[in-house]
Amino acid sequence: MKGLPVVAQRHEQRVSTKPRRKLSKSILALVLLACAPYIFFVHTLSHDSKPVLSSLEEAYRASVIAKCDALRTPAGPPPSFKPASRLASNGGKGNERFVPGTEPVLLRNAKIWTGARNGTEVVFGDVLLDQGLVMSVGYIPPSVLAKYGGKDRMNVLDMQGKWVTPGLVDLHSHIGVESAPHLRGAADGNSRKAPILPWLRSVDGINTHDESYQLAMSGGVTTAQILPGSANNIGGQAFVIKLRPTSERSTISKVLEAPLTLTHNASDVGHVPWRHMKHACGENPDRLYSQTRMDAQWNFRHAYDEARKIRDKQDEFCSKVDQGDWAGLEGSDFPEDLQWESLVDVLRGKVRLAIHCYEAVDLDGIVRLSNEFKFPVASFHHAGETYLVPDLLKKTWGGTPSIALFATNFRKKREAYRGSEFAPRVLAEHGIPVVMKSDHPVLNSRYLLYEAQLAHYYGLNPALALASATSVPARAAGLSHRIGTLAEGYDADLVIWDSHPLSLGATPEQVYVDGIPQLSKPTVLKKPRTFQDLPSVPNWDKEKNETVKWEGLPPLKGWKKGGKVRLVGVKSVLGLNDLRSGDDDEAVFERGSLDFEEGRTVIVEDGKVTCIERVHGDCLRSIIVSSDDDETVIDLKGGAIAAGLTTYGSPLGLVEIRLEPSTNDGKVLDPLVDGDLPSLLTSGKEGGVVKAVDGLMFEGRNTLLAYRGGVTTAVTAPVGNGFLQGISAAFSVGAPHALERGAVVQEETALHITISHLLSASVSTQIAALRKLLLDGEGRWATVRKGKMHLVISVESADIMSTLIHLKKEVEDETGDELKMTFSGATEAHLLANQIANAGVSVILTSPRPFPGTWDQRRILAGPPLTKDTSITTLLDAGVNVAIGVVDEYAARNLRFDLAWIALDSNGTISQNQAFALATTNLHKALGLSARSRVVVPDLVLYSGGGALDFGSKVVGVASAARGVVEIF
Repeated sequence: MKGLPVVAQRHEQRVSTKPRRKLSKSILALVLLACAPYIFFVHTLSHDSKPVLSSLEEAYRASVIAKCDALRTPAGPPPSFKPASRLASNGGKGNERFVPGTEPVLLRNAKIWTGARNGTEVVFGDVLLDQGLVMSVGYIPPSVLAKYGGKDRMNVLDMQGKWVTPGLVDLHSHIGVESAPHLRGAADGNSRKAPILPWLRSVDGINTHDESYQLAMSGGVTTAQILPGSANNIGGQAFVIKLRPTSERSTISKVLEAPLTLTHNASDVGHVPWRHMKHACGENPDRLYSQTRMDAQWNFRHAYDEARKIRDKQDEFCSKVDQGDWAGLEGSDFPEDLQWESLVDVLRGKVRLAIHCYEAVDLDGIVRLSNEFKFPVASFHHAGETYLVPDLLKKTWGGTPSIALFATNFRKKREAYRGSEFAPRVLAEHGIPVVMKSDHPVLNSRYLLYEAQLAHYYGLNPALALASATSVPARAAGLSHRIGTLAEGYDADLVIWDSHPLSLGATPEQVYVDGIPQLSKPTVLKKPRTFQDLPSVPNWDKEKNETVKWEGLPPLKGWKKGGKVRLVGVKSVLGLNDLRSGDDDEAVFERGSLDFEEGRTVIVEDGKVTCIERVHGDCLRSIIVSSDDDETVIDLKGGAIAAGLTTYGSPLGLVEIRLEPSTNDGKVLDPLVDGDLPSLLTSGKEGGVVKAVDGLMFEGRNTLLAYRGGVTTAVTAPVGNGFLQGISAAFSVGAPHALERGAVVQEETALHITISHLLSASVSTQIAALRKLLLDGEGRWATVRKGKMHLVISVESADIMSTLIHLKKEVEDETGDELKMTFSGATEAHLLANQIANAGVSVILTSPRPFPGTWDQRRILAGPPLTKDTSITTLLDAGVNVAIGVVDEYAARNLRFDLAWIALDSNGTISQNQAFALATTNLHKALGLSARSRVVVPDLVLYSGGGALDFGSKVVGVASAARGVVEIF
């Protein structure tokens, strides 16, 4: 068989292995006829004459030439490509995702942020959508509209000057592979087989029935890159999907520009689609595989070396094809390996690589790796220390990657400890593209734009902030020719916003994907016209510069000033009810809030407000004649004074770096799982109940950042994953240690337990244990039974809440005492609002913007635009004492923005004062935080430049009567 191409040899081998049969003459003739080309080909080769190729050899050579040409064909549209060429009027094929029957849409009188010109272009005019594409933006000539046969044949909407943006693009999401609600059978984000798995594909695990798709689209997200998790150094291939449902209901129908390796068909978009892949370095894969950074770097180098060997063999093979050296290819197969082919494509520059990488040491390793093997990196993700090494990033082979960040979610692990809210601004100042991402479900991708809003609040240019969730991630994914921008020929993915997209609480009124509206009968919020304007934000130059100087760990404590402090330029006072001046018990302020037409002056002495100008007649004169040399003047520049907020729900004060055991108080034992507690704990009046006050740690970074965000008190329960946590404590988040005056506000507030389907013991077992403890328990349980201490139950399911309400009545009927019960978490509480109110149970929603993260949380009340009501408005309307909390300690600093958002989502039914009460008086009542245990005058927070609940202000100090000082930041 020498001289035959390999495919012919294999064909001959297959024929020769068949059982021999007696052939008729006619069949033998057919066989000889079929073999004639091979015989002729061999004959001609033996006489050194120009060969006459067989049809099989011609097909073989053509296929090999095509394969070699494909290796050299770059991914993505050619440089000459123009999106407008997709329009049918330009001979284009349109949007391959277009659904026939979708009616054209004309948006009139819009304020259009197009995403073009680095995010600086804003157009006032119209947007025409048809055939799944943006047909025209800005001024649309009547001649164009006439082609549609008039307004009756299209959906015409008057935007009345509202903002329209491209659909949001989430560059880092696990939506569909990490299910919502989380179920073990649908957890497909990570494989734990080995650290190097480039052959795996996230598309093979994307669940099309996930609850998150509709939620994400209700927040304006239209496209997401679905990455494997970060358990592996190379976790596998990623895929970009549109979030809208399709009639096919399949995973593949969601994929945007599916790579040829997925469909094995010719591209229907006119070019070679990009591929995508996930790498990860640092703690996640190191922890899982008990390896070090040295191991991880070798893993990468070894994998890329294997891919390089295959690539070089392919290049050598194709070089012979280019030279026509077919004799030199005799007996050779095209070199390829299904396991490594995706990594070979990385080396060929056909893969958009997303790398989870936090620290400078890991970033340095990847940059060196990219230069050693000569491959580009599209984006670094999480990337907490990138802002400290911008020059290193620029050394990446092929160009500087985009950097995908959180806004404030840092410090859960050591490698994230130096992350900063100023990172987006610093990177942008170095000309490095910035992306804000969700890492869904780490953050609910419905609120992806909130990350961009916070980045803007902390100083990122507004054009770049909007671009960070639209055009920049689209470019990083290699899809900027069709998404992330509003212009002719782009996909008809856009969002109509009820306010400026960077304003707090901005909510979509409608979302279009491929020209199809995604929100059915959306709730539209009514907001003042001022919300259409770009929100002003504070100046953070000093803080940003100090963050870089101190390599992410700047000092966070302020300087303390006793004596008299004069606050000028005060425009409003919020959340202060029956504020007293001190020893003479004179009422300085008796209403919930005051707003002044002009700035006023407030006098604070030893941390106490003693006078507000023009509220007390003699105050102004005393200010004028004052000549106290020790007096300090602080100009709030139209700012506010407000009562300090109280945070609850996170382990603030007991946890510094959550995944570093040595920095935490630790977890309490669970008596339902661990058996009887040691007799050392169960003896005495405590009865085995742990007290959080014994493990408090002060001056943690999340604690001090909460303090600088307007939170002055935290209520924290012992940390545990079981039935019984223990007794919470209230403490001052600005105190240096537990022995300082006023540091511990209340040693014991409430007794905390958990009832959940997630615990090892059954729910019925948990309820039986609680019934036994409430009826017969001693020590602290007797105190709870008599109504002298609150029982706070972490519970999410309405079914379990129903049982607890019944149990409360059972215990009260038995004892004759009122049981003070509070539901914490309480995602499904809205389903039982009236029953909870009738039972006298308080509710603390620790996720006020709910997400169906677990089965017990699946029946959420989503709020606008999906529902008119929210859980908070529903519970308040029923007469429930409602408060809010947070789950993660980093989120405590954003508590005031949560309150503002709640007021906005209520559509005017919740005032600022009522919102403020959710994290002050209502919360104190729900936790048993006694007014007698607190100082007569609460800590007061000083806001400069705006109100306590808006983006225009920042905290510049805290007046503490308990400590007798004003702390200035």
